[in-house]
Amino acid sequence: MKKIIVMCAALFIAVSGAVCGEKLSLKDITGKTYVAERLSEVKPLADGESYAMISKDGKKIVKYSYRTGRQSGVLFDVDNTVGENIDGFDNYIMSPDGKRMLIQTKTKMIYRRSFTATYYIYDIAERTLERLSDYGPQQVPVWSPDGLKVAFVRDNNIYLVKLLYGNAESQVTKDGKRNEIINGVPDWVNEEEFAFNTALAFNADGTMLCWIRYDESAVPMFSLQTYKGLEPENKEYDQYPGLYSYKYPKAGAVNSKVSVLSFDIQSRQTRTMQLPLDADGYVPRIKSTADAERMIVYTMNRHQDKLRLYSANPRSTVCKLLIEESVPKYVKYEAMSEIKITPAHIILPSDRSGYTQLYLYSLNGQLQRRLTDGDFDVTAVYGYDERTGAVYYQAAAKSPTDREVYVTAKNGKTECLTPRAGWNAAIFSTDFKYYINQWSDCNTPYDYSIFTTSGKKVASLIDNKPLNDKLASCGLPAKEFFSFKTSEGVQLNGVMIKPADFDAGKKYPVIMWQYSGPGSQQVVNSWNIGSMGNGAMFDQYLVQQGFILVCVDGRGTGGRGSEFEKCTYLNLGQLESKDQVETALYLGTLPYVDKDNIGIWGWSYGGFNTLMSMSEGRGVFKAGVAVAPPTSWKYYDTVYTERYMRTPNENPSGYGVCPISRAADLHGALLICQGLADDNVHPQNVFEYTEALVQADKDFKMNVYTNRNHSIFGGNTRNHLFRQITQFFVDNLK
Repeated sequence: MKKIIVMCAALFIAVSGAVCGEKLSLKDITGKTYVAERLSEVKPLADGESYAMISKDGKKIVKYSYRTGRQSGVLFDVDNTVGENIDGFDNYIMSPDGKRMLIQTKTKMIYRRSFTATYYIYDIAERTLERLSDYGPQQVPVWSPDGLKVAFVRDNNIYLVKLLYGNAESQVTKDGKRNEIINGVPDWVNEEEFAFNTALAFNADGTMLCWIRYDESAVPMFSLQTYKGLEPENKEYDQYPGLYSYKYPKAGAVNSKVSVLSFDIQSRQTRTMQLPLDADGYVPRIKSTADAERMIVYTMNRHQDKLRLYSANPRSTVCKLLIEESVPKYVKYEAMSEIKITPAHIILPSDRSGYTQLYLYSLNGQLQRRLTDGDFDVTAVYGYDERTGAVYYQAAAKSPTDREVYVTAKNGKTECLTPRAGWNAAIFSTDFKYYINQWSDCNTPYDYSIFTTSGKKVASLIDNKPLNDKLASCGLPAKEFFSFKTSEGVQLNGVMIKPADFDAGKKYPVIMWQYSGPGSQQVVNSWNIGSMGNGAMFDQYLVQQGFILVCVDGRGTGGRGSEFEKCTYLNLGQLESKDQVETALYLGTLPYVDKDNIGIWGWSYGGFNTLMSMSEGRGVFKAGVAVAPPTSWKYYDTVYTERYMRTPNENPSGYGVCPISRAADLHGALLICQGLADDNVHPQNVFEYTEALVQADKDFKMNVYTNRNHSIFGGNTRNHLFRQITQFFVDNLK
């Protein structure tokens, strides 16, 4: 489960498009009136001196120099190709040798990360553009290391295209079948909760193809009704609705049976790897190494407290255990996803010390040294320089609300490359001599600049000055960070937005927003702050209606080490809801807060915790809005739920405390909003919860959104949703 921020991952930042000083409008906030400029699909090139990026008009892939920040060439132009012609494209994948690229077009989303697209092979020197396949859209195309072969998935089967043989296409697997067998791409739950969409890789010399196979035939089916609807309109369901059925394993249910296979391209022989794996275990990644006889396969047990990395020989199928990571409660999937495999090493993030730090292993699995040391969490790994032994990473070293980029040398000396307070991220050149720094803070949109790793600023790429000027002229109030201690002595961090004309002598109603899920953070010194991200623009809109807006990250959230983050284990919602109630009680002591008019809202996990907080027992919330909320963890998927709760049979008391069981204790006016095509948090959650409310004689209001998924967007949907949330608080808190 992930926090929903914005539709299609686009950043929409809005202010009133008319006279400065006018109130913000929901149409602006949910539309494209003002868009923060961002770099699009930046990819460092192998020469170490250059990077590629999609042009502002979306028509070209342009080459830029790290040394100057200036354009140094055009790699692809939709208006200047030989052979096929296309009107536009969505993305690109460079070949390892930099001579070709795959051009992605006609993208159609499946789930959060999966999609089909029509790909073209483009030869940069010759400008030739050819279809990758003539037989239908593709998924997850992967280049061979020599750039002469491409493997991809279509309809759950793997196909291979050889460029030196006239782009000859052959079928590698034939057992793929919807809702039964999947080759090379993860099933729904693995994609969603292990955060990846590609389970397919070549070995180092391109002679073998390896993939994860999912047998989901025994996984229970879930069906969602599909209606005609509008934007888009499904005319085939004009009179009778359709059904979308797919495999979704709920907590305690059967998962896909997974195996790892290899395919010898020359002999066309398929083999099954001798991978030690629990019958109900997971394979969350398969990776190539610089050695053709060695792939790295990750496995996890169902409890997810043991992560194992195996060296798998694709020819002999022999698998050797390299690393076993075993930590209390669970291995954080974020740490697993940040593992880096270099030509000679494996960099493993681990919270074995109580904080996520980095450890260096040889490719034979020997721990060589601890790379970083401190009472802070490393939050991203950018790379390891084999020549110097230096590691580059992002960390919350100065404050849980901020991020800095660091380099730690082989001798342990650590340097902060981004001293500017706020949220820093980096894209390094392949030789680690340069990096693009993306910086923002809670009041300032993104700034992109190029620096050398010795500290020299090379060029400013984007400063978003026009947007900054417009926001400043509209007089939006700044966000203010604060902290307080709960009655249990727990220090919590928060952020507050007061009206621009704030009068300390008045009392204001308060709306609290929160997400509260394990490892999440919303109290961040970043432009991504806010209930919907985007510099908290929706929250600023609510402030203009006369509310104070507040967010507090309670126990279970990230950036503060394992003890704080994992303390909710086996009891999701109990400490999180206590902390939101404690926040409301604290706010009620402030002289400018109307303690009798405090509301709370959230989306997804935030919706769950809204319901938990409103039924915690201390009736501090007068109103609340829950969008797409889980209401019993037995209705949610295996991987996410069991990571934090184990199975319902193992933890009946933990599962027993949920919004449904607390329905009779609900206090305050409640609005529930739900997309009827939500493949993530199924409508079943709100249907069963509202039935419990009815039987407990509790009033509520509910809005449903036809054919909308967990993000609830499309057409006028977001504008309508935000208006309902706003009006509900206006009606109930003022």
